[in-house]
Amino acid sequence: MPEETAPTDTTPAPTPAPTEAGSPSSVPGAVGCGCAALLLVPVLALVALLAWFLSGSTDMPRVAPEEMADRAFQRSQEAYDLVGFKRTVVPGVEDIGVSTENTFGSDYCYDGGLLGLEDKTVDGAYQMSHRWALDHVPANQAVSGLRRLHRQLKDDGWEVTSYREGGKSKSWDLYVRRDDGDERMSFTWYPDREYFTGGASVPCAYDPGWKNGDAGPAGDDQRPPALGPARRS
Repeated sequence: MPEETAPTDTTPAPTPAPTEAGSPSSVPGAVGCGCAALLLVPVLALVALLAWFLSGSTDMPRVAPEEMADRAFQRSQEAYDLVGFKRTVVPGVEDIGVSTENTFGSDYCYDGGLLGLEDKTVDGAYQMSHRWALDHVPANQAVSGLRRLHRQLKDDGWEVTSYREGGKSKSWDLYVRRDDGDERMSFTWYPDREYFTGGASVPCAYDPGWKNGDAGPAGDDQRPPALGPARRS
């Protein structure tokens, strides 16, 4: 018996209607445009982030060095009072690490560049710090003072980055910071020498009086007042 063959449909296929704007056949083009827009978003975000980083690295107030020096000194004075010291420390230092100390310091401020990989100084910018030290500080005063500082500074919103009670043989250390590290303080007591040191640094600032060609960071000629017990009215 002969095999049956399916009948062949010889009717011509209908001609597709012309595509209008907004019809499904125009979607691929629209999707392509959407993808390009989506790819552009992270690029613009990256550019904005880099621009913010670059501007933030040099976004400093314009403040005279004497004002920033006074701010650093006040941080030290407050800490000095918290520890409970009653002696007066005159400005200057005779023998670093041995004698009393009461000095200002000034340093350059640095710009990491667009990617944070550079290390260049910012013209006209400076960072003030104050350093102080006392000799002949016995254990009972140093230990209670550091513990009091640790509690109070933490309660005042400072971030404690390091705190160590070294016992009788190792140094006692306290390091704090705030404002993303722009402002810092540090304290150390050496039991073997009965030597207590403190320091405070404040954020970078532009010197309003800086001119092209000026050498060294601003504020390196500042001299602190005497450091001593708080004056009671």
